[in-house]
Amino acid sequence: MRGAKVLGGSSHPDLTEQIVDRLGIQLVPVTFKSHANHEKTLEIHQSIRNQDVFIIQSGSDEINDHLMELLIMINTCRASSAGRITAILPYLPYSKQCKKKKSRGAVTAKLVANMLTVAGVDHIITLDLHHDQMQGFFSKPVDNLLAEPTLCKYVMQHYPDHQTGVVVSKNPGGVKRVTSLSDRLKMDFALIHQDKSVPKPQRARVVTTGSQNHLVHDTMSSESLPQLLATSSSTAALDDSDVQVLEVIDTAWHEDGLQLVGDVKGRVAFLVDDMIDAPDTFIAAAKLLLRRGATKVVVLGTHGILSNDALAEFEKASSICEIAVTNSYPIPPEKRAMSTKLRIMDISGVIAEAIRRTHNGESISYLFNTAI
Repeated sequence: MRGAKVLGGSSHPDLTEQIVDRLGIQLVPVTFKSHANHEKTLEIHQSIRNQDVFIIQSGSDEINDHLMELLIMINTCRASSAGRITAILPYLPYSKQCKKKKSRGAVTAKLVANMLTVAGVDHIITLDLHHDQMQGFFSKPVDNLLAEPTLCKYVMQHYPDHQTGVVVSKNPGGVKRVTSLSDRLKMDFALIHQDKSVPKPQRARVVTTGSQNHLVHDTMSSESLPQLLATSSSTAALDDSDVQVLEVIDTAWHEDGLQLVGDVKGRVAFLVDDMIDAPDTFIAAAKLLLRRGATKVVVLGTHGILSNDALAEFEKASSICEIAVTNSYPIPPEKRAMSTKLRIMDISGVIAEAIRRTHNGESISYLFNTAI
């Protein structure tokens, strides 16, 4: 790749090394210095004048520091007379904040797009934006690569009978993603949605008198029981051994009002989303799928954010047997050690090929349908 230079930020050095190894080139040496007031300065130790520069920096747990680091790198390259600057963002920071959820909220993803443009970027390559429409936030060209071919390759390699399974979206917002994946794998798909009008389940007591069982509301006082059971064939005195407490729940509904649209009985359920972060919604959805007859639940995602102790929670959840994510987002070794269920899919080949094709002026459409 004559005339191309690759710089790497500090957010995801492992992925950066894998990408340059595939490209067969060396990283441009750079030095970041942090001052006592936490400001950073950058020095590039090689000329990049009139070169095609690619800067690799993903989102991370230290997202604000690494975003600022990326902006400094872009602006330094612009001041150093780089010919073209392409930012490689496997995970775009603040991509979930792509719309106003409250009247006085901010569309922070749009702000990030403006900051990158002002810093001097010419082109952006990213992976699985939260919404495709976010490409309109940028005034510069954006290539939104897809992790879907990599997910398909993983499923086909590890689940030879995958076509008997079903791809599931845990909310209506992921339907487009799930239907696209199911079409590619020639599988059925299902949808989970939440109906907040469903009342919370009521607790009840079963009172056993002789050979008869009586279902009474849990709020009924003990003094009211003799009058309720006056018509019973048995008038024996009640004691604690006669009373059992149970929770009455229709098995078609989850405690939070989750409803499944589709059939998963006797099938492997692949629960798919673009970001895997807080475990609560995934665990709740997995429990519902198992109650509706799924043999096991596998979680698939592009960006494994997995904040705080999310992996530990997934590890404890018996309803989920496996979590498979790409290495677009850095997961430190100490966090990976929290779970034996975590599987990592490598997307360095896709990004490396996108860099090569961009530098050579070739189309990247091939990458939308092929895993590398």
